[in-house]
Amino acid sequence: MAGIKPGSPTPQSITVHEQSRVLEVAFSDGAAFRIPFELMRVYSPSAEVQGHGPGQEVLQTGKRNVTLVNLEPVGNYAVKPTFSDGHDSGIFSWTLLYEMGQNQAGLWAEYEFRLKAEGVDRDTPMPDKKGHGCSVH
Repeated sequence: MAGIKPGSPTPQSITVHEQSRVLEVAFSDGAAFRIPFELMRVYSPSAEVQGHGPGQEVLQTGKRNVTLVNLEPVGNYAVKPTFSDGHDSGIFSWTLLYEMGQNQAGLWAEYEFRLKAEGVDRDTPMPDKKGHGCSVH
């Protein structure tokens, strides 16, 4: 994931809705999305969530009520959220936010499938990270 793709829509407005726990993003092509914080958190582009290669993804659980405590710009191509569970290492490019907004239904279906396959649900607490061994957090 690198920045924005040439010609990609760029955000015209970004609004954090704390009560409904969604990030509303309106793009230059007229598209607007309401992306739940939970969806952003479970699909964070960070190494902590995505792993260091294919097949190393870490299923995120217990994130239903996660909130954003901070949202900072990264250059002119992305934002870096800090979530209420302390996670703050994912950088969300405009392209990633657009794709997340556009593909929400599929992402939710994939997430629910992975939860079921692991025998857990959205509210199952995350296991202790001891022994994770990753220096990137």
